[in-house]
Amino acid sequence: MRLRLAFPATLLLASCAPHGTGMPAPLPQAPPPAPAPAPVAAPPAADTTPAAAPVVVAPADSLALAKQARDSALDAAMLDRLATARPPDSSETSAPNTDAELRSLFDIDVANWADHNRVKFYLNFFTGLARERMAIWIGRMPQYEPVIRSQLIAHGLPGDLAYLPLIESGYSATAVSRARAVGMWQFMRGTARLYGLKVDNWVDERRDVVKATDAAIRYLADLTSRFGSPYLAAAAYNGGPGRIQRGLARIDPDDEPDDSTAVDQGAPQAGDAAFFQLADTRYLKRETKDYVPKLIAAALIAKQPQRYGFSPAVAAANPMSDSVVVGAATGLDVIARLAGTSLADLWAANPSYVRAVTPPSRSAVVRVPNGSGPSTQSALDALSASERLTSFAHHTRSGETLARIAKRYGLSLAEVKSFNPEYRSHSPRTGDIVRIPGQARLSGWVSEDRRVESSAAGGTHRVRRGETLGSIAKRAGVSVNQLRIWNDLGPKAVLRVGQTIRLAPSGARKSASRATPSPKRVVPRTHIVKAGETLSSLARRYKVTVQALRTANNLPAGKRVQAGQRLTIPS
Repeated sequence: MRLRLAFPATLLLASCAPHGTGMPAPLPQAPPPAPAPAPVAAPPAADTTPAAAPVVVAPADSLALAKQARDSALDAAMLDRLATARPPDSSETSAPNTDAELRSLFDIDVANWADHNRVKFYLNFFTGLARERMAIWIGRMPQYEPVIRSQLIAHGLPGDLAYLPLIESGYSATAVSRARAVGMWQFMRGTARLYGLKVDNWVDERRDVVKATDAAIRYLADLTSRFGSPYLAAAAYNGGPGRIQRGLARIDPDDEPDDSTAVDQGAPQAGDAAFFQLADTRYLKRETKDYVPKLIAAALIAKQPQRYGFSPAVAAANPMSDSVVVGAATGLDVIARLAGTSLADLWAANPSYVRAVTPPSRSAVVRVPNGSGPSTQSALDALSASERLTSFAHHTRSGETLARIAKRYGLSLAEVKSFNPEYRSHSPRTGDIVRIPGQARLSGWVSEDRRVESSAAGGTHRVRRGETLGSIAKRAGVSVNQLRIWNDLGPKAVLRVGQTIRLAPSGARKSASRATPSPKRVVPRTHIVKAGETLSSLARRYKVTVQALRTANNLPAGKRVQAGQRLTIPS
């Protein structure tokens, strides 16, 4: 999975929501990485976070953020190389490993596959090209792995699945893939919401290690129950359960491994062996074929780092175990000052907020340094509304005037000039910083969210300067792929300012606005199959089931569609 590590130095800070009954114990937080070293960091990737103006930070915080930025860039580069690594295509297998010690170390079947060619490839990758980053990832592991392991075991799962985040994100809470999967466990938006994680314009709980871990373990438990094998469950976690189910259905039963010929002790489990059998077919994407071998290789190293030339990981205390409840929109830089800590450290402990403030109109919980909770809470409760948000820095874009900037934030030109006396006699140039009062910026965010929600209800959105397909999709609560389909946009299409974008399928607005639909006869649509399309992809596009497509077109089970074939799309 291709990743980038998002630690937006626009200071899109994060918070963890309160832990309810039955929630897992808090996991300590690792410093989230940043996109690029800079005194005032660059904006985040538009596909993953809403546009936000950066906060001007103190020099010490700038240095800390720059250090995290360099670490993030190195992480992202190595995770990308891991995703694009290509083991040799070979169905070569090896005899089960007879090392009794190796068998006793793991509660997943590592020994039978430790000498598999794909596993050996990734062992060489982690101990060779990726050695430096692997050492850093192993160093992060003690902050998370013990608690994750105990929760996995409590759910009846193998504890060694705690190494999955090692290959997903390098144990980074802020990792973002090119497919827009987010967090240490790399959740897609739909799966995250299905398992109870909140993802909106203010909070992305995929970045909350505690809540994302709980959701990931419940998802893995469901997949293990469905497929009966931790390796098939891991593959389904990566490639989707539907793909694994279809692949298993296509395997010839006569090719199933004959367990009667296996040795009594250490014989491969049928489900685990089925993964490797499936990996030698064309029914899995390459990434999913390599996923379990990556897990096995990473587990071998993580379990015995010294055996592979790595220093043993040392557990570190969690410095942020207290918390405060914030009832109004408050900047995390303000909370950091009241808690007596740096903005960088507070950010590292709270990676789930996607904006520089806690959300308005609802309570939020922010982790603070040990022992500082009561005093910080008292200081927060005493703050006035005007003290909760510091000013923000707006970076002037090409063609922007001071008057236009003032209008954007609901301010008068005189108010902006009084806040920025250096511009009383001349206008800012492209790239110059214009200071904006925090309350005005908050109002701008809220107004922008309402405008997008209103547009979504109406079915269209007019593109504004700086917006991307990703940012529009995020605010509208749809996927980028849906926007491309609804607007006939190719993968390289560029949005234009003023362009109208459909936020729903054609006709959805009209049907949604009818209080009482008229009993008109619905005429089924037709679709000409294009190369590469499948019944599954068409079912997703037209929001129908695969079985409904088969029934409408008299297609027997197992029958594939062909390019040029005309299909009836049921309503």
